[in-house]
Amino acid sequence: MTTLPTGTDRKLGLVIDLDTCVGCHACVISCKGWNTENYGAPLSDQDAYGDPSGTFLNRVHSYEVEPAEGAAQLIHFPKSCLHCDDAPCVTVCPTGASYKRTEDGIVLVNESDCMGCGLCAWACPYGARELDLAAGIMKKCTLCVDRIYNENLPEEDREPACVRTCPAGARHFGDFSDPESDVSRLVAERGGFDLMPEQGTKPVNKYLPPRPKDKLETEAPAALPAVATETTGFLSWLDKTLDRLPGGGAN
Repeated sequence: MTTLPTGTDRKLGLVIDLDTCVGCHACVISCKGWNTENYGAPLSDQDAYGDPSGTFLNRVHSYEVEPAEGAAQLIHFPKSCLHCDDAPCVTVCPTGASYKRTEDGIVLVNESDCMGCGLCAWACPYGARELDLAAGIMKKCTLCVDRIYNENLPEEDREPACVRTCPAGARHFGDFSDPESDVSRLVAERGGFDLMPEQGTKPVNKYLPPRPKDKLETEAPAALPAVATETTGFLSWLDKTLDRLPGGGAN
C-alpha cells in the first residue's frame, strides 16, 4: 500500500464560492471535455444519448436549504476530489497506483498500475472517485495537471479547465501554502471551511459559505415632504394669466 508524504512543497487546490456558483454545470462540461480529449484514457459514457451514465470527475449538486430566519434558498454545491493531506484513498490502494505528489500535493492515479479494485472509492468519504467501466480503472480529478504545467499554453490558460470556464468566477485555483495567495486570502476573509472535517482527511480544497441575503424593509418608507401650495415667480404669473383667459380658473 502507498504511504503519504510527510509534507509537500506546495499545496495546490481550489476555493469554491457557494455564494457565486449559479449551478450552470459549465465546470462539469469543461472537465469532461478536457479529460476526455487530453489526459490518459478518455472518460467513457455507457449511454451518451440516453440515460447519462458515465465517468465524471466533477459534479454539481443542488440543495434547497431553509435558514433559521428568512426564505428558503437554492445552493449549488460543486464537488470533485479535494486532494486531502491525509488521503485515505492513497493509503488503502493495494498496488500503489494512488499517490500524493510531494512537489504540489496533487493526488493522482497511475493508470498503468490501477487494477480497478474500487477500494479507493470505498475509502473516499466524498465520493470523488469513479470506476470507468470501459477502461476498468479508477478515475479522479487531477487538477488538470497537464494544463497547469503546460508551457505551450498561454499563461492565463494554465489553470484547471473548470476554473478557466466558470462564467460566474465561483472557482479559484492557487497555492494554499502561500498565505498571500489569492486562495489563502479568500479563505481568511470569507471564512472558508473544510467539507466534512470530522472525517479527519484534511482536504486542501475549501468552500466559501453563502453570504446572508438582503431582507426587505418591513417599515413604511418615510413620507415625502409636502409640495408647496403657493406659487411664486414665473409660475405665479402663469397662474394669474391663465385665470384671465375665457374659462380660466374653472377648475
